[in-house]
Amino acid sequence: MSVANISLSKWHKVAGIGLVCGLALAGCDRSDKEDTTEQAELTEQETVDAENSVAPAISCDDPMVQDRLKSALKNTLNQQAQSLAANYANDAEISLANGVVSEKTNGVVIDVQNAAILQQANENGMTTCQASVSMTLPSEDLYQASQVQAANNQPSLQSRLAQDNIRINNNMLVDDAFTYIVGTQGGQVRTRIAGQPALITVVADVMAGSIFKTAMDEQRAQRAAERRATQNNDTTQTAPIRQPRTVTPVEPIRPTEPTPPPTINKPAESQNSSTANTQAAAAEPSKPAIPKAVPKDETIDMVIIEDNSATY
Repeated sequence: MSVANISLSKWHKVAGIGLVCGLALAGCDRSDKEDTTEQAELTEQETVDAENSVAPAISCDDPMVQDRLKSALKNTLNQQAQSLAANYANDAEISLANGVVSEKTNGVVIDVQNAAILQQANENGMTTCQASVSMTLPSEDLYQASQVQAANNQPSLQSRLAQDNIRINNNMLVDDAFTYIVGTQGGQVRTRIAGQPALITVVADVMAGSIFKTAMDEQRAQRAAERRATQNNDTTQTAPIRQPRTVTPVEPIRPTEPTPPPTINKPAESQNSSTANTQAAAAEPSKPAIPKAVPKDETIDMVIIEDNSATY
């Protein structure tokens, strides 16, 4: 074999080895690209599925939903009562104590009963519910609010409740068709009040009216106390200062002498004889009177006994 043939054979071997390696590298690169493409397609599909997935529906009477609804009711009631009370105070040009509205609204007892589904969950997983919501108010607040409404020529509470389909039981106001929406967002339960319920508006107005009436009564009492204090000060300043004066001792009163008995005028002879008899009686000591002997003659019908003083 010649040198030229040997060289040609070696060259073919080298070329074949290079071709095989090139094909192997090309095949590996193609496999990696295909795997990357398939993974990207799977990730995109999962994202689309996650976006199109619907959140699980929440029950309307779930205890967590009930708690969230009560909190939403209390917050909304407090906000509306704050606004109405501020309007009353501004119209009357008075100021309200800080925290008085929150203290009043915190005293309202809220209860939720007979929760049911009004509309099934939509594409966002939000369910529309309906329940019987009651708010119990202090009797004093209802009374004071009725006085404010009467003074301002506003409709009575009973007429407003009847117009808004709210029934009253003593001091408890009940809306049997209260609507709210529940669902989940970000893994947490969300509760939202639907629309502007008349129950919250009426109760907020009652709270604001009661607060306003209390503030007006306190202001009247304060003004009356200030007027009395001013009158007392004026009386003290204008009254003259009385100088002390010397007290003269009172002369003792002499006792009253007894009045002498009246003198009776008698004839002169009687006076003389009386005087003589008096003097004789004073001169001679008195002797005991000797009883007279009674005669025993039975023929005598009457016995006359003479004595100095009388005749028997």
